[in-house]
Amino acid sequence: MGPDTFPVNRCDHPPWVIASHLFNRNPPPIEIHGVRRAHRSLFARLDRLDDPKSRARAFREHMELVFQVGKWRKESSPLGRRSLRNSYLRFLRGWMQDASSPEGAVMKGWVESRFGLPPTFHAGPIADLHAPAYVLYLVERMRESARSNAVDSQFDLLYEFVQYELRLRHPGTSVFTLYRGVRDLADQYVLDDRGKNHLLVRMNNLNSFTSRLEHAWQFGSRVLEASVPASKIFFRTDLLPGILPRGEEESLVIGGEYEVTVRLY
Repeated sequence: MGPDTFPVNRCDHPPWVIASHLFNRNPPPIEIHGVRRAHRSLFARLDRLDDPKSRARAFREHMELVFQVGKWRKESSPLGRRSLRNSYLRFLRGWMQDASSPEGAVMKGWVESRFGLPPTFHAGPIADLHAPAYVLYLVERMRESARSNAVDSQFDLLYEFVQYELRLRHPGTSVFTLYRGVRDLADQYVLDDRGKNHLLVRMNNLNSFTSRLEHAWQFGSRVLEASVPASKIFFRTDLLPGILPRGEEESLVIGGEYEVTVRLY
């Protein structure tokens, strides 16, 4: 879908700026409106902690307190149990299994609502608003979001925590080199072939990357190497260890246009 389809967003940069590959060359921070203020007690607590494990524990305790994450067994009603059980953890785990799952639709929907970037793929390419894949995405997004306990607000806080932690662990680092394995370049939305294995591509609004080149080869015979802004990293597994079954350092990256180098196996 083109720039004319960008919706409004809830952060401090317009969607077409975030989506542009020029944003990635000198990326500024991104802040979702109101999240840090609404959870200022958490960030004040984080400021007092020097140990990354203690900060991760503080984040999870705050999620339990505010959103009742992990307390679904104590809820008496079946509807309440289902709502509390469908926390950010369930959706992250669902994404890791299948990005085109209903959980994936909810997460892509969060990116669209907060950053203004619509998805370009969900169990099929999304060329426009009439594509069958877009209809499926909308149906799954609305259905699964309705069964959750303010999951978009949980994602908001997760994103802000990740941004806080990245700035603390990597001071002065605004860009990370990350890798994404793909099976076929024909499946990529190539905007410009710049020669010598350099492409400008439009990526889905949320994508899985890894910091380890050797891990990326497990997902295809081609690997896209990209310079990813820290401000476009929604989640990184090592910042909250133990909540996902995979041990590799994997990042969920907000999409748009990316200048990539193609590595061949």
